[in-house]
This record gives sequence, C-alpha cells and structure tokens, in this order.
Amino acid sequence: MELYQYIIIVVVLVIIALAIIKMNKKDVKIELNKLVDLLGGKENILDTEVEMSRFKVTLKDITKANKEGILKLGAKGVVEYEDQLKIILGQDARKIKKYIDDLK
Repeated sequence: MELYQYIIIVVVLVIIALAIIKMNKKDVKIELNKLVDLLGGKENILDTEVEMSRFKVTLKDITKANKEGILKLGAKGVVEYEDQLKIILGQDARKIKKYIDDLK
C-alpha cells in the first residue's frame, strides 16, 4: 500500500472515533435527564453536594424520588436520610452535581 492509502485509513478511523465519542456524550445526557426525573424533577431538587464518590441531594419531597430506578440506572447504593438521598455513584458524582446545578 502506498502512503496516501494509510492516510485515508487513519482519517476514516479518526472520524469513526469522533462519532463514537459524540454518541456517548448524548447517552450521558439522556442518563442524567433520567436521574433528574427519578429524583422527582428539577423542581424537586433543592441542593446538591458531593462527598468523594457520594452524591448527596436535598429534595423538597423525598417521596417523589424513585430509589429503585436510581439503582437500575447504575448507582451502587442509595441511602435515605430525612429529606436527603445519598447516592453512591463513583467517579461520576462531580459530573452529575455540575450537570444538575447547571439545570437550576
């Protein structure tokens, strides 16, 4: 193969990689929107905090939160305390806090 054929192959692979990255970003936003819905909607969220891998959210009405749905979405654990949920999310806790804070 000649050099230009290798260049074409590399360009095609870069385009495919960029398309995959873009698709994954859309999926993340969809998942974050699902999480907000499972928390009872953005109107139900009063405050958010991050403690290491835990995402702590204070809600107006804790009964609107769907803890089972949050676990199915990928949370490793959910603890309810008064009007707060502590959700164990791992590395994504800070990203989720930023996303939800930007919604307000």
